[in-house]
Amino acid sequence: MDWKIFFTAFGTIFLAELADKTEMAVLSLTAKTKSPWPVFCGAMLAFGIATLLAVVFGGAIGKFVPENILRMVSAGIFILIGVLTLMGKL
Repeated sequence: MDWKIFFTAFGTIFLAELADKTEMAVLSLTAKTKSPWPVFCGAMLAFGIATLLAVVFGGAIGKFVPENILRMVSAGIFILIGVLTLMGKL
């Protein structure tokens, strides 16, 4: 295993996910249900499957689309989501 890639992925995702809407949803659900372990297990499974899909599709797309194009499209989508969020559309 390439530990540099592992820790880069871990650090990036960990910092990006801190205090985001998914974490707030998990916090609220745990507070509401008073059942931390089922919420934890469900959230971990959901995040794991979403991440697996991203890895599978990212690996497939990466074989056909140059990295600079992927970066530009990803940045454009990210900016679009930010603008839509600021406008109250999301």
